[in-house]
Amino acid sequence: MHFDIKEHIDKNKMTRLQYATVFVCLVMNMLDGMDVMVISYTAPAIAKAWSTTPSALGIVFSAGLLGMTIGAMFLAPRADVIGRKKMILVCAMVMGISIFCTAFAQNINYLIFFRFISGIGIGAMLASTATLTSEYTPNKTKDFWVSFVVAGYPVGAVLSGLAAAKVIPQMGWATMFQLAGFVTTLAIPLIYFFLSESVDFYLKAKPKNALMNVNTILSKMSIATLEALPDREHHKNDSSVSSLLTPEFKLPTLQLWGGLFMAFATLYFLTNWIPKLASNAGLSMELAIYAGTVFNMGAFVGIVTQGYFSSIYGLKRTIGIFLLMTAFLMAIFGLFSGSSWLLVIFGLLGFGIQGGFVGLYAVAARMYPTEFRNTGVGWAMGSGRLGGIVGPMLGGILIEMGLTMTANFLVFAVPAAIAGIMTMYLSSKRVS
Repeated sequence: MHFDIKEHIDKNKMTRLQYATVFVCLVMNMLDGMDVMVISYTAPAIAKAWSTTPSALGIVFSAGLLGMTIGAMFLAPRADVIGRKKMILVCAMVMGISIFCTAFAQNINYLIFFRFISGIGIGAMLASTATLTSEYTPNKTKDFWVSFVVAGYPVGAVLSGLAAAKVIPQMGWATMFQLAGFVTTLAIPLIYFFLSESVDFYLKAKPKNALMNVNTILSKMSIATLEALPDREHHKNDSSVSSLLTPEFKLPTLQLWGGLFMAFATLYFLTNWIPKLASNAGLSMELAIYAGTVFNMGAFVGIVTQGYFSSIYGLKRTIGIFLLMTAFLMAIFGLFSGSSWLLVIFGLLGFGIQGGFVGLYAVAARMYPTEFRNTGVGWAMGSGRLGGIVGPMLGGILIEMGLTMTANFLVFAVPAAIAGIMTMYLSSKRVS
């Protein structure tokens, strides 16, 4: 018996269940954005309270990114075995508890530990939500919906930035972590009751009660139910990394990893250090936080815009242009230093770098089949986050050496340009 859920999804209009799945994934990425950026917003206050050096803060930033790398590369692939929904539930619990506990850190070592643990949950969450969204949306609009869901990340960063600008000066940095952890934990019932597991996962992995669960979902999507599960196809459900390095996937996989490494290095330098650099430049703590907020507001617009243009002109060309535009703006940043255009430039940088790097999530979701899609997306994000680890640490060293904001931006324009070029020449035939 043959049954392909993708055929039904592609030819029918999206149903309430599909929109609900997209919405829950969007919310979880909003929480991801909040949980990632809370350390950046609190960094100036922590540095002042503990007399912490920039290089020490760089280690804290990178500890979170190391956790995200491990979560994306080693925890996220387990979703190909246990399911996307279960993985998202696990990640939400890890994130909520560890972020809340961060409020009680007494020194830099505790801060590094809690950021590492929360990073594990954040890294696996992003991979799982991107994968699940790609499996529930029509092929012709898949790139838009994956980008839209990941756009929740900067939305969460913006909202938490607005809150941080008020909470931190009045109530202290620890309160911000308590609020972030509490809000993340509140999302667990939303996942349990409203998020649907991937039909593709049930059909390919065939866990216990798969037929009953598939038919429940099909009924909600107004698709005829099945009397039995389709026969297994000849390929096996291989969730190991070796599946990404077979002859068909090896070259595009390495190209994708390289592009993400460079894009993440630039992105996480910007997201982690913009508030601190703005503070060093003489802005008040509140205005320094708003600088990061404007960056993420631009990011949301950039991600949605990129998703729209990718559906028309193709992912590779659109993403490449976004990243090359970012590199150009970073290279000429010094022309605007100290001017009233500074916040506009921060917004445009968010527009370009986030729009570009989020598009690479859609590339990963398209490049790999269901059997190892979560593995492919997870390892792509994980390899990128290795660049994210290098970026903030290198930024901390350069700042401590006395390099200005302009000089730092010029240095990090190089990896942004390399990422754009690598994406334009990605060799996968599965990606437009």
